Amino acid sequence: MYGWIWRHLPGPLAVRVALAAVLVLGAVALLMFVVFPWAEPMLPFNDVSVEGQ
Repeated sequence: MYGWIWRHLPGPLAVRVALAAVLVLGAVALLMFVVFPWAEPMLPFNDVSVEGQ
């Protein structure tokens, strides 16, 4: 899959590296600002059941 993306990016090597970096940063931003906040209420991280002694 990554090879397919790399082959379809236009331009010389420097342009391909810049476009690949923009794509990676875009995917990370999408995950951090859209997907993770949407999924966070459904995750059981705050369901703590430790009893004090």
